[in-house]
Amino acid sequence: MIRISDRDKYHDVSGAFDPGADLALAVAHAPYLRVLNPMAEDGAHLIMAGHTHGGQLRVPGYGALVTNCDLDTKRARGLSEHHGSALHVSAGLGTSPYAPFRFACPPEATLLTLTSR
Repeated sequence: MIRISDRDKYHDVSGAFDPGADLALAVAHAPYLRVLNPMAEDGAHLIMAGHTHGGQLRVPGYGALVTNCDLDTKRARGLSEHHGSALHVSAGLGTSPYAPFRFACPPEATLLTLTSR
């Protein structure tokens, strides 16, 4: 059996991004800190991830109850900062097989428009 933690092998491809690049983009299915931290340390300008389903079960006025990973619940969806990198986590369209519904967290497909500084 393969555990989800055995699938993210960023260390197999990691390394510093080209410091002269206009955009250093990193993509991860799940925003686990063990993946986000080295991506930021390697100089990613933008890290994109999903997996959290936006928290999937949210309390209005409070936010996500869970993230399906070790990312804090305040960053379960949307744009935030992670160790100097921009982090965008999409709430996505699906649900977890363990909780096949969403509450106070509408599905989303995100369109990001990147502009130069």
